[in-house]
Amino acid sequence: MATRTVDGIPILKVRKGATQKEIYAAARKAFTAADLAKYAEIEDGIPAEQILARMEEIHREESEKLQPKKKRKKA
Repeated sequence: MATRTVDGIPILKVRKGATQKEIYAAARKAFTAADLAKYAEIEDGIPAEQILARMEEIHREESEKLQPKKKRKKA
């Protein structure tokens, strides 16, 4: 089963009236290592420690906002 691409989207050719089982079999057969590599690509991201530090900072700031204000005693 030949696949073509239209705007980067692969087209899967199956016979008319194919069962779901036949369609999935054709899709598995047409799925290539290049397709897997495209979806399994790991991009460099933000380190977890940096994200955790930022989240803790936000939590601390929001917690301070929720604390009840202490009343000053009148002398």
